[in-house]
Amino acid sequence: MSSRTFPINQPITVRRAVARDAKRLTRLVRGSGAYEGKYAAAVAGYRVGPDYIEAHRAFVAVGADEHGGRVLGFYSLVLAPPELDLLFVADEAQGRGIGRLLVAHMQSEARAAGLDRVKVVSHLPAEGFYHRAGAVRIGTALANPPAVPWDRPEFEFRIPSGLLGDPGTL
Repeated sequence: MSSRTFPINQPITVRRAVARDAKRLTRLVRGSGAYEGKYAAAVAGYRVGPDYIEAHRAFVAVGADEHGGRVLGFYSLVLAPPELDLLFVADEAQGRGIGRLLVAHMQSEARAAGLDRVKVVSHLPAEGFYHRAGAVRIGTALANPPAVPWDRPEFEFRIPSGLLGDPGTL
């Protein structure tokens, strides 16, 4: 991953992912600093393909830059059973509210789909983020060797009914 940081004063929007985003999303997953060292096996060979993007509600956070737009993060919402399958923010863009923006957008999408809760199995280094973002710990997902040889915390986002505004811009 680039060590370049993204200027905080640039507008960030959330849009539906499209097939041409697949390679960038795959690079974001595989290049995540949260999956280095002992966690590398969990994403080694992982691929976010066009078929995955078409099958799920995948959304990207895009920031304007000199190239016309840069993917800074993404998430994927599975409707049945309701689960936040993936949520990644580029290492150099973390700490700028993009993860919270994506969570708020996911909650809006879940609400629109009639869901009242969404489960997420957290990567261990992301546990604090999910807690701060309002998810409630509901259990533990047991290890699934060889790719994931450790237990992981399970969280749930409770989706309130009603409108809370447009979560698609930061």
